[in-house]
Amino acid sequence: MDHRYSTRKMRLVCWVWWALVGILVFGSASSQDPELSSPRVVFQTNYGDIEFGFFPSVAPKTAEHIFKLVRLGCYNTNHFFRVDKGFVAQVADVVGGRSAPMNEEQRLEAEKTVIGEFSDVKHVRGILSMGRYADPNSASSSFSILLGDAPHLDRQYAIFGKVTKGDETLKKLEQLPTHKEGIFVMPTERITILSSYFYDTEMESCEVEKSVLKRRLAASAVEIERQQRMKCFP
Repeated sequence: MDHRYSTRKMRLVCWVWWALVGILVFGSASSQDPELSSPRVVFQTNYGDIEFGFFPSVAPKTAEHIFKLVRLGCYNTNHFFRVDKGFVAQVADVVGGRSAPMNEEQRLEAEKTVIGEFSDVKHVRGILSMGRYADPNSASSSFSILLGDAPHLDRQYAIFGKVTKGDETLKKLEQLPTHKEGIFVMPTERITILSSYFYDTEMESCEVEKSVLKRRLAASAVEIERQQRMKCFP
């Protein structure tokens, strides 16, 4: 056998082997999401439900803040002010985005800001990423749901969770007519978060179903009461 041919063949085999190792080690690690905690939040919109969970190991302060806003009902009657197909659907800041007034406890939490918990997690479809101003520590209550890959946002905006159910709803939002205002692509009609609720996935299945039903009924009751007040007391 030609010694030169044998050497080239061995080099090729080694190169292929190391390439495969790189794909298995580095490729699989980068494609894995951080672990989700057990709580789930559901936004009930006029186009369907969107469910998401949190990455407390990645952005603990951000996750805690957003979850508290949800528990206080701050996102109820808020809306998605921005829908840029293939990029983001962005929830408005609750201070100015809600149609219902806030109580003192809601306002105090909504006006807080959180530090910029930037990480190596990638901005891909379904990821939840905080909105902010130029100040990296100015994130408050507005956040985006990624509708596609956006690597230019990586390490610039705090990722705190991801969508677990509701991609069909996101697809509906992407089909809505929009108009452009400055850098923002905005829907021509209001996409309202009618109500929200949360549950814990670590509960037994029957308890989860009972808890979800209870919270859905409570959230619906709040919305019905609000609509009745608006009707009777314009």
